Amino acid sequence: MFVPSHYREPDVSWMLDLIRDNPLALAASNGAPTDGPFATHLPVITDPEWDGRPEADLAGMPLLGHMNRANPHWAALDTGTAILLTFTGPHAYVSPTVYDVTPAAPTWNFTSVHVHGVVERIESTEETLGVVQATVQAFEKDFGDSWDMTGSVDYFRRIVLGVGAFRVRVTKAEGMFKLSQEQRPEVRDRVVRSFAGRGCTRHAQTAELMTRLP
Repeated sequence: MFVPSHYREPDVSWMLDLIRDNPLALAASNGAPTDGPFATHLPVITDPEWDGRPEADLAGMPLLGHMNRANPHWAALDTGTAILLTFTGPHAYVSPTVYDVTPAAPTWNFTSVHVHGVVERIESTEETLGVVQATVQAFEKDFGDSWDMTGSVDYFRRIVLGVGAFRVRVTKAEGMFKLSQEQRPEVRDRVVRSFAGRGCTRHAQTAELMTRLP
């Protein structure tokens, strides 16, 4: 991903927060020459058993994902396959009317993290079940109502045979936080006020990130 220097993440925590707050990733990897690349949207979490500290580019951090085994992408996802996981965070269109200057050009403020890594397929049914359960626990904690899955574990065991789980060993990550950094402070303030006043969660989240910029 091309990231101009003034759009790079201020700190590795920005990338971690974006990944955890926006865990539906677009996973892309190469297939056979006749198939072209594969791309699948899927939920991704940090491996809960990992207790390391992230590097500045997240190298070494393990992630867990899973997809339907009937997906042709799963058949092409061998251990050792290079994979790209794209996470998209808050974003919003910036109209030139907000700048209150002429000439001006519209743009789109957006946030994204591209994670490069190597796939390790998980073949064990029990470990695959563990990935599904860890994903449920993570999402119920952050986005749900702390649902107790105990009564559904037997159901999980029946359907998990159709699930392909994998681990990604991160080799590097790049964060793009394009939030009007190239504009004068007074123009950025107008953009923030415009976003905050839209009554839209996505705009409000983009405005909040802009206020956190150094």
